Amino acid sequence: MVKTKQKIQLVDGTFTPSEACDVITALLDQKINFHKLQRLSWCEGDCDANTKYPDERIQELEDEKVIAQNFINSIRHEGKRLRIDGILKITLEE
Repeated sequence: MVKTKQKIQLVDGTFTPSEACDVITALLDQKINFHKLQRLSWCEGDCDANTKYPDERIQELEDEKVIAQNFINSIRHEGKRLRIDGILKITLEE
C-alpha cells in the first residue's frame, strides 16, 4: 500500500526572539529562493514565459517575512521566548 499522507515536523521548539527571527527568516528565504529559481527556469527557454505565479508568491513571502520580523521586534523588549510549531503536511493529489 502506498502512503498518501506525510507529515514532517520542520520546526518544534521555543526560541529567543533573535533565534525565532533567524529561523523564520531562513525558512522564508529558502522558499523565496525556490520561486526565484523556478521563475528563472521558466524564462530560460522562453523570455515571454508567464511568471505571474512565482512573482506573486515571492512578493507574498517577502511581505510575510516583514510581518513576522515586525511582530518579533515588537515583543523583543518583553524578555519572552517564542514557540514555533511548523509542520509540513504532504498529501497525494489525484
